[in-house]
Amino acid sequence: MPIEHKNDIGKLLEFHLSGKLTKSDYETFVPLVESVVKEHGKIRLLVIMHDFHGWNAGALWEDIKFDAKHFADIERLAIVGETKWQEWMSKFCRPFTTAKIKYFDANEVESARTWIAKQQVHQKA
Repeated sequence: MPIEHKNDIGKLLEFHLSGKLTKSDYETFVPLVESVVKEHGKIRLLVIMHDFHGWNAGALWEDIKFDAKHFADIERLAIVGETKWQEWMSKFCRPFTTAKIKYFDANEVESARTWIAKQQVHQKA
């Protein structure tokens, strides 16, 4: 299965991606994310890519629709990847979301988990 849902801790969701995503992969991913958004408002996503090869055309369209609909629903996005194009992708998606995005190499999974769970510090004016 190209998208595996691993863990939920409140508003934090963890997904593992592998292979090539298709439109049907979004039929389970999107409702799950939307139910957590409905319950918690802004959410945090940890996406771990292993042997991930991208999207087919149908999945790419679903991803674009998801990004547009949830532009402001994601507070933090940690991307763990294995290749330069995955690191580049983390930078490319910044204009399409209000989320804080950070890329981690495959050997930094625990650092990604720490960063995604970190509480936001509110500064006094």
